[in-house]
Amino acid sequence: MKRLSVHDLKAEDSLWLTFKGAFDPRAVQESELEPFLQTLEEHAGEWTPDVVGGKRQRKYTRAALWAALKERGGERYTSCGLYRTTWPALDMSLGLYLPPLLPNLDVMIEVKPLSFFTQEERCLQFVAMVRAWACRYPVSHAVAHSSDDAELAGFPDFGRDDETRRRDGFDKIYEVCWLNVFGPKLVETVGRERMLSTPAWRVEELPNGGVLLVTRPTVTDFASEEARLAQARAHCHLRPDLDFPTVLRTLRERSATLAPVEPRFHPDLAPLLSRVVDDVASYERQRKIAELNAWQPPEPEEWRPADSALPSGVEDPERACAHYRHLAEHLVALLHTKVPSIFEATPESLTEVDFYFWHEEFPTSRLRENIDAHAVPAIGAYLGQVLVRNLGGRWIPREKLEETQVLVGHRVWFPFVRARHYMRSRQALLDYSLTQLYRVAERHRP
Repeated sequence: MKRLSVHDLKAEDSLWLTFKGAFDPRAVQESELEPFLQTLEEHAGEWTPDVVGGKRQRKYTRAALWAALKERGGERYTSCGLYRTTWPALDMSLGLYLPPLLPNLDVMIEVKPLSFFTQEERCLQFVAMVRAWACRYPVSHAVAHSSDDAELAGFPDFGRDDETRRRDGFDKIYEVCWLNVFGPKLVETVGRERMLSTPAWRVEELPNGGVLLVTRPTVTDFASEEARLAQARAHCHLRPDLDFPTVLRTLRERSATLAPVEPRFHPDLAPLLSRVVDDVASYERQRKIAELNAWQPPEPEEWRPADSALPSGVEDPERACAHYRHLAEHLVALLHTKVPSIFEATPESLTEVDFYFWHEEFPTSRLRENIDAHAVPAIGAYLGQVLVRNLGGRWIPREKLEETQVLVGHRVWFPFVRARHYMRSRQALLDYSLTQLYRVAERHRP
């Protein structure tokens, strides 16, 4: 039973909920959680969990959930995960804080993609679910919103250090999200009359003194001008000390950061840069696309005209070439489980290698002495072998690796020099990519 992780899907926005409600620790856990699960099952619909994760995975049933909570239970805290095996992806945690800690039902939900909630009915069902939970398990504060926008807003720190955040919590309304539940303390801080007169799509007083506030019927258009105006009006109504133009400008800037950007990558590196973009957090994706659209890789400098090549300077050229092949095999041994295509020694495998090193932040996550002594020679030899195998290149051995060349057409290339430049930093992996050198060498081959 393989669960579908939110990380298995492409980098895109999701609906995110955080909910921490009070419960009676004296009651039997099963009976205290029954209303929570009943509400979840009634309203989740197509994103209903079908997997329970504890010490092992089980098909979702109430009994499986009780078992997961028991097997991972501690004196003060117990938890389990809830997931799905099919689209949309669900990552949901259900935790119980137990005495002597403040008894709380701690819930986090991420449903991906956010576009799943384009239909208003799905949003209404989600709101009904949270409302029912908030009536049964009183909260001090709960929100549901775009996960990308919440990241840009700095939730839950809002610019505070960890100590201040833990001490103060949500002591005032730092942000108004798509769906908000304000507990009685926050309501009284704002003023109940002011809270209930907030300009929003739905404002409802709950039986326990809290207030449910929803800015718009649907969450997926949160970045639209209309939605940002509604968000700014609600926030400034609840916080009269805020400046409306400033709040609105900040929201518009976040919308601009998340607005789709068409990739226009350098053609030599488009496959690599597409992988890079897919690897960054979704809220950074559009900004990264814009950055890489504007970036141009420098022309490779690790070459000479063929007529000025350094002559072979070794007594046994074949033995030297065998040594280069042996060095290249070191890279294959290092990466073959993570980059299976490395066995093929093709241009595409160079792109896979480039991406692996970038993803791993290899130049800064490994010891520099090991990089210089082992990685650089192996990378240079592998690059040279790809030039030899795919472009009809020929090794020109030298005693020093950095002087060793590969002749391709009317140029000789210095693969070990390229490898040294390449391993300087994470940015250098792009500036001096193996892919880029290969493509330029390919174009200059007769």
